[in-house]
Amino acid sequence: MEEFDYLSSGEEEEEDCESLDGIESDDQRWTSTSLSSTQVITDVSLLAAQVEDLHRVMDLLTVREQHARTLLIYHRWDIDRLIAAFVEKGREWLFSEAGVTMVESRNSASSWSSSPIICEICIEEVPPNSVTTMDCGHCFCNDCWTEHFIVKINDGQSKRVRCMAHKCNAICDEDIVRKLVGEKNPSIADRFKRFLLESYIEDNKKVKWCPSVPHCGNAIRVDGDAYCEVECTCGKQFCFSCSLEAHSPCSCPMWDLWVKKCQDESESVNWMTANTKPCPKCNKPVEKNGGCNLVSCICGQPFCWLCGGATGRDHTWSSIAGHSCGRYNAADKAKRAETDLYRYMHYYNRFKGHMDSLKLETKLKASIQEKVSIVESKNFGNKDYSWVINGLYRLFRSRRVLSYSYPFAFYMFGEDLFGDDMTEKIREMKKNLFEDQQQQLESHVEKLSSLLEEKFDEFTEEKIRELRMHVINFSVSVDGLCLKMYECIENDLLGPLQHAIHNIAPYNSKGIEKASELPIFQDTSASLKSTKITGANNTLPQASTTNEKRNIFNLRYRSN
Repeated sequence: MEEFDYLSSGEEEEEDCESLDGIESDDQRWTSTSLSSTQVITDVSLLAAQVEDLHRVMDLLTVREQHARTLLIYHRWDIDRLIAAFVEKGREWLFSEAGVTMVESRNSASSWSSSPIICEICIEEVPPNSVTTMDCGHCFCNDCWTEHFIVKINDGQSKRVRCMAHKCNAICDEDIVRKLVGEKNPSIADRFKRFLLESYIEDNKKVKWCPSVPHCGNAIRVDGDAYCEVECTCGKQFCFSCSLEAHSPCSCPMWDLWVKKCQDESESVNWMTANTKPCPKCNKPVEKNGGCNLVSCICGQPFCWLCGGATGRDHTWSSIAGHSCGRYNAADKAKRAETDLYRYMHYYNRFKGHMDSLKLETKLKASIQEKVSIVESKNFGNKDYSWVINGLYRLFRSRRVLSYSYPFAFYMFGEDLFGDDMTEKIREMKKNLFEDQQQQLESHVEKLSSLLEEKFDEFTEEKIRELRMHVINFSVSVDGLCLKMYECIENDLLGPLQHAIHNIAPYNSKGIEKASELPIFQDTSASLKSTKITGANNTLPQASTTNEKRNIFNLRYRSN
């Protein structure tokens, strides 16, 4: 059908959206004096970020670096979760679960014997200086330890290399792993060290890699709400929760479904829609290759080709035993599919239309700056034209919000996600409420766009002053309407449904926050190695109750 030719493939849609990254990031527009809640972690600052958390745990629990890292990796670098486990279940449970074994000293056999020692793994006699004892007390020859470490590293278990003694849960000393592996295979030792460093990113829910392509090598750390939108220093803007492009006010599941929906409108899927039907059991597409209307899926489920309903196997050329589907049902289903398609077209056209407008409006920046330069050369009393640039960026932000509001409405008021959560009457009422706000925002956005396209470089001073007031007023109005729409979504639409997975990034009047670079105040490697270790046996003051433990722990936590 010719009217569907405009539907683009998934790659084109993704390229269109990614091409808009950075249009809201301009130092001239949003300059924040407060400390950023999002920080960029580079190769240089990765160690500093990790050492920061290691120091906190080392000070709080009075443990060595290796034990602090083992505890943090086990708790996925979540210090709050680690503290909660200590307070609720105690130090012994905390260490045992993470595989940390605390001993007064490492009593190796080599420290008290000069005679050869038999390794229990290879059953070979080895000199005392060729064996190593771990914190758990198990002692084996260095060759066996080395081979064990290399196998574990190659198997992807670098972050938690356990002792090779039977049923021993202890995690091996990372310094010993590096030393022994480095003597035999330096490249594997380097990989082990890198894995330990990158565990801070891979296992940390507060840190994620920037999804830029090609990859910029940066990671982003968010100290606040995980449902937020951030911008890397490379210019890539994305949703921190799902790592897809920034898509509020859509929730992450909604946007994921929308992207797939757009991809599904490709020619190949159009062919599948016309020539196949989904199995009622496994939902895989089935193509009919014969004249009989009883078809069977590879999963073994027979079903009727006319209506798609599951059936038995007994049939004739004209009927299926125990099953009847008249022409009316088939026609009704076809009509339903047609209605769903036109509904999708309605929302897609508006989504695409606003995205196209946004791309065209990005070209206004150069022409506006040129107009400002011309007006500034005139001897007018007012020399401040920041209101034009501020209005332009407000237009970018609100246009983007308006565009993504259509995929949100498609799923919010459809039956795919919330069909059982609202009655038809309530759905219609909420739909009308949302669309009223959406249309009001759309009207103001279009007006602001037309004002910014004015040839104000040809205006008189009085007319420029009048335009200035209109632009400022509509900028403020658009900002308020965007905030109102977000509040409606959070409080009136998604809030009452209590679906934990459908959260949206909060509205930010200043646009998507640009992450700041993580500061490095000192040589972190030297700082870590110079940390005074007072002994593995040192423990927190004894506390008889959970509340006493929490008070002691919080006191040390704050003092750190």
